[in-house]
Amino acid sequence: MFRILTLSAAALTLTACASLAPYGPQTGSGGQGYAEQRIETNRWRVTYSGVGAPGPVADLALRRAAELAVANGDDWFEVVQRYTDGRPDSAGGIRPSLSVGAGTGRYGGFSTSGVGVGVGLNFSGPAPTTTTLEIVTGRGAAPERAAVYDARGVLETIR
Repeated sequence: MFRILTLSAAALTLTACASLAPYGPQTGSGGQGYAEQRIETNRWRVTYSGVGAPGPVADLALRRAAELAVANGDDWFEVVQRYTDGRPDSAGGIRPSLSVGAGTGRYGGFSTSGVGVGVGLNFSGPAPTTTTLEIVTGRGAAPERAAVYDARGVLETIR
């Protein structure tokens, strides 16, 4: 019993270690943070890599897009392409599972049948998640489209 508790505590400790790093530029290949590539004067590809649920990682990609728009002297940006790489359950955690099975067979000259029940725990930690946005920035009145964001409004909301 003590061994099971020790293993459980170790798994929980490891799970807690993997979390979304503080906002900032990506340092090194495979690290967390943002990276951007200017495609044209007012077109950018923004990528944010993190660990955990896709929602917070996508928010940080939007934050970086807003920062680029404001730094470029623009008022708004439009997301023209969006790609998220990560599972909806990327946040990790302890997920119990239960399985039930039944079967019959022959062993030598004997007939056999049985029912089995299994209980398991998955101690997976947060998984890597990446959001990539291709944005177009602009000045003045923003177009009336669903994927257009007020850059300063995003910066006020997502800190």
